[in-house]
Amino acid sequence: MLFPSFAFLLFLPLVYWLYWYVFPSRLRVQNAFMLLASFVFYGWWDWRFLSLLIFSSFADFFIGWALANTTTASKRKAYVWLSLVINLGLLATFKYFNFFVDGLSDILLTFGMQPDFPTVGILLPIGISFYTFQSLSYSIDVYRGQIKPTHNGVAFLAFVSFFPQLVAGPIERAASLLPQFLAPRTFDVEQAKDGLRQMLWGFFKKIVVADGCASIVNGIFEGDVQQTPGVTLFFGAFFFAFQIYGDFSGYSDIAIGCARLFGFKLSRNFAYPYFSRNITEFWRRWHISLSTWFRDYVYVPLGGWRTKTGRFRNIMITFGVSGLWHGANWTFVTWGILHGLYYIPDIFRNAKASRNEPTLKDWPQMVTTFLLVLVAWVFFRSSSVHTAVAYLYYSVANITMSPGAVLVWTFRSEMAWILLMLVVEWFARKQEHALQVMPAAMALRWAIYLLITIEIMLHTDLQTSHEFIYFQF
Repeated sequence: MLFPSFAFLLFLPLVYWLYWYVFPSRLRVQNAFMLLASFVFYGWWDWRFLSLLIFSSFADFFIGWALANTTTASKRKAYVWLSLVINLGLLATFKYFNFFVDGLSDILLTFGMQPDFPTVGILLPIGISFYTFQSLSYSIDVYRGQIKPTHNGVAFLAFVSFFPQLVAGPIERAASLLPQFLAPRTFDVEQAKDGLRQMLWGFFKKIVVADGCASIVNGIFEGDVQQTPGVTLFFGAFFFAFQIYGDFSGYSDIAIGCARLFGFKLSRNFAYPYFSRNITEFWRRWHISLSTWFRDYVYVPLGGWRTKTGRFRNIMITFGVSGLWHGANWTFVTWGILHGLYYIPDIFRNAKASRNEPTLKDWPQMVTTFLLVLVAWVFFRSSSVHTAVAYLYYSVANITMSPGAVLVWTFRSEMAWILLMLVVEWFARKQEHALQVMPAAMALRWAIYLLITIEIMLHTDLQTSHEFIYFQF
């Protein structure tokens, strides 16, 4: 089920009403109902893949229980490896099977062999990378002794399948979200209002900004780059940067705001990343739940920052795996490795992700960081590494073609919405989300809500399906 759809427009109020008015103050029933609602939400896409979600959840639930009931080191290690095999095995089968087969075939071809491996047409289950990572982190944290396993199966299943963040995050840790399913929840008017404000801003970023950029990006990236002016290619990458930001951060805002309607607090997933002053800071602000997941479960176990040489290696491995997590294509791996290379100079400079919010005097660093990120986005969006390299080459080689194109792109309405979003978020950069603090005057406050709502309605395209980009991951 998509957030910007008629189905969700009917689903959310119904679930909200039943949750608070039919099952108030009945924790077990509320959890069971939330689990059922989450299954309906996920099964709306394809009910057959519910079996994978349930299997992964039950596997880690029982592994957590087994870890709590054994003190033998070898058995505990075997259990956590079982969790890794199950969860990563699901990913490898449904997401990477053909990728690995094709890679092996290419290697054998270089040695003169003629491999004939089978490939299969596997439909990628939506959100599998998110819920397997969330479930897997529970087993690892129990193994490490960082959390105690729960014996409440319904609460655990509801934690893994919680519908607001099920298919595209944030990737929640059990230590943060699971206790919220085990504690009584009461309705909080102010929390619900703030959730609605965050959802409203999320819909604006998704429907007005991201979907508005999508047609431009598709037309440029899928065209003949050799014959396209360099300025146009630059703006293709520029608009994609804001398409993916509006799309993914918009989803996160909707998810976090939606969860607040039901009394849950999800972790922050974006902190205005395009205001970053270096790559280190960018990764503190972009897809926070995933970057911290890879830090805690890949980078640190590899050895982290214990030695400078080892740190370089561990960073490159972590970013490479992070790129592969996004999809079975070398473009994503290249994107990850490129960010790893960006990250290394920050180590030499001892650059850190400043906890102070940026100011206007930091604009040179912010622009430089944004341009580096922009180059990497070209690989992320392209169909192959070869086409990405060609895109970047002709962005420079064709720079003298149609110099007046810069005016055409600058004055497009999509640019106006991007600038409006940036201005609003700049002034709200010390807040959790852009609409967290609103004017005290009721008339002005409601005028803002109304204007945003009208623009969302005007830009809503019911003829075209605009799925969230990160659904494919």
